[in-house]
Formats: sequence, C-alpha cells, structure tokens
Amino acid sequence: MTDDPKRVAMISVHTSPLEQPGTGDAGGLNVYVAETAKELARRGIEVDIFTRRTTGETPIVGELVPGVRVLHVTAGPYEGLPKEELPGQLCAFSAGIMQAGLSLPEDHYDVVHSHYWLAGQVGWLASDRWGVALVHTMHTMARVKNRHLAEGDRPEPRGREIGEVQVVEAADRLVANTEGEARELIELYAAPPRKVSVVPPGVDLTTFTPGDRKDARVALGLPVDGDLLLFVGRIQPLKAPDLLLHVAAELLRRDPERRRRLTVAVLGGPSGTGLARPHGLEELADELGIADVVRFVQPVQRPVLAQWYRAADLVLVPSHSESFGLVAIEAQACGTPVVAADVGGLPTAVGDAGILVEGHDARTWTDAVEALLVDEELRLELGRASIRHASGFGWDATTDRLLAVYQQAIHDRTHSPIAEGEGLVGVPRAVIP
Repeated sequence: MTDDPKRVAMISVHTSPLEQPGTGDAGGLNVYVAETAKELARRGIEVDIFTRRTTGETPIVGELVPGVRVLHVTAGPYEGLPKEELPGQLCAFSAGIMQAGLSLPEDHYDVVHSHYWLAGQVGWLASDRWGVALVHTMHTMARVKNRHLAEGDRPEPRGREIGEVQVVEAADRLVANTEGEARELIELYAAPPRKVSVVPPGVDLTTFTPGDRKDARVALGLPVDGDLLLFVGRIQPLKAPDLLLHVAAELLRRDPERRRRLTVAVLGGPSGTGLARPHGLEELADELGIADVVRFVQPVQRPVLAQWYRAADLVLVPSHSESFGLVAIEAQACGTPVVAADVGGLPTAVGDAGILVEGHDARTWTDAVEALLVDEELRLELGRASIRHASGFGWDATTDRLLAVYQQAIHDRTHSPIAEGEGLVGVPRAVIP
C-alpha cells in the first residue's frame, strides 16, 4: 500500500467548518479544518469532515468545495447543548460515524485526522475500527489553559485532561502548531517526541492582503482620520478583550484630547465562559466612561474582516493562552502591526514583525500601544515587516507539511490501545474482573 493518502476523514465534533468564526465555539479551528481540507482537495485528495448537526435545517451531507464533503452527525439536541456537555454525546456521535461508514469499503479512508480532544476520542475509535492511522491536532490543551487562566475564569475539568492523555497515547502522530506546543505535549502529556510534528497553521494570502487604510475605513463607514484599535475574536475571558478597553481608558486618561480621534472596535461574539455575561464588555465600557469611542461589531465574512484589519492602526491580541493566533497572522498579512501577549504560539505568529507584551497589566500595554500610535514611521516599518512575515504562512505550505505527517503516520502506524488488549478505555484487560 502506498503511503500517499487518497481519502482523509477529518473529525471536528464541537464545531463545523461551515460556521462563522468569531462566535459560539467557532474560531481558528474552523478555519484550520476548512482551509487544509480545501488544499488537500486541490491536490486530488478526497476529504470527508464529520461534525455534529446543530440545527434541523442542516443537511446531512453538504459540500464545502468539490472533493470536500461535510457530514453532519446527529448526536444530542440540535441547540442549547454547550461544549462542556458534549462528552456525554461522544458515544452517539461515534455511532453515527460508524453507521455512515457501513456503506463504505473497509479500506475507504487512509487516515483519520481529529481536531480537539473531543474529536480525538471519536477518532481513536474510528481509526481502530477502520484500521487506519490516527493523526490528532489538539488546538488547545487543558493543562496549558489551566496554567494561564484569566482572573475569575473557570478551569478546564479533570475529565478533559484525562481524555487528552488518552488521545495522546492513542494517536499515531500528533500535530503541534509551534515548537512551544510540541514541548508542552512532551512535557505535560508525556507524548513521545517521535510522534510529535510541528506544522504551523496558515493564512489565506488571497483574501488577507494589504490595502489602503483610508479606502477601508470609507468602505466600513469609519472615520477616515484618527486612531483605530481593533480586537478580533471570541468574547470570553481567555481572549482578554477587556484589556483593550482598559488600554483605551488609560490612553484617554493620559491625553483627554485623544477622545476626538480614538475609535476602539471589538469584533466578535460571546463564547465559552463569556456567555455567562454576554453584555459584560458593554457594561465595562460604560463603567470606564469610554462607551462613546467603542464599537461592538458582530462577526463578519472574511473579505469584510480583511477590510477591518486594513482599516486599523493596530490590532491587539491580548489572550491569556493561544495555541497559535490566526488573528495575528491575518492582520499582518493585511499590513497592520500587531501588539500581542507573549504567550503560547503568539511569538511564532507575530515573529519580529510585531510587539510582544509580557503579562496583562493595562499600563504596560498602554505604553506599548501609545508608543506606536505616536510613531507613524515605526508603524509603517512594522507594517512592511508584517507583510513579509505573513507571506511565509500560506495554507499551501501548511498542507505540504501536513501531508508529510499523514505519510509518516500511514507508514509507521502503530496499534491503538484498543487493539493491544485494553478492554476498557485506559484500563488494561488484566485488571478487569
């Protein structure tokens, strides 16, 4: 059998690549799955993406592009089921995948690629049932997130940690976004180094392109002159959008005249623990006395998102934890400088083309932002460096590396713990009475 895959089964239980990134549970994972699937299809590789059906109107089978099918599996109620409750539906989801596979030849798929730990649990079973290699991408990890919790945020449950450990053991190959994430897999999850491959995510270099800032502002109905600070992402404590508002308040405290020329835009929707206070940011803007300069914008399609990036003077990415940071690389591809937290994969995403800030002290962040706002030449220089940096992160390069991982997994496939005699998940058969 050749090591070149002809058909790939991707699994993304909790969010569909068809959903709008920036709200609910849709984010960088959605973009990653959709873009790599499309790139694989361009290479003549068929991709089936299995995801949970969340509305009765959603077709069972849809097409993302020719060669990429999205198969919606019914598992639990369509609406009102948060991600935290999805572990209880993994059996139903797995049964749905097995049912879908009954009509396929036994050797139909060459590799299973699961995304996020929930999908990894399902992928473990599917790869064993189909006798093919399992490749897994964590995207985020409980033990990492729990080390960098925002104040008042809820830690990830121990059940998720256990589930992630099991997936690490079961996978034939683990894909890490950065060298730092690879170290975390090895040090925090005891992943064998030989199983871990680094594959940086990409950016759509045909959509996220440089453009005229004033033209972008006109198109978006924004003031042509003045300073625009932008946050893009899901509204939840992990992403720290509140820091942007505190920075804006501090800027106005230092220079009240700046109010006439400052606009702060928060583009995204509530998600995760942020759903507990869906209007928390609006309330914070009122408390800080900056509601008049803040705009809250619902998630938009990517061509419009690119216009927002072009319109901004600076994009802030203040996350407490980030496996990579697609927002940062998208903004840079549009020529907009990024000020980001020095955490997780953001140093890789930002490189030397942006500013990294340690910690989440509002005054420290304000110092960095203010320095760039008053130095137009430095902003322009960083903008040019950003374009050069982002040019090396196209999805074609990501998919080339991903294909190499698939080939290695197919060639070196090991037996999963199920096949090696573990009758219960994580429990050797010898200890079962």
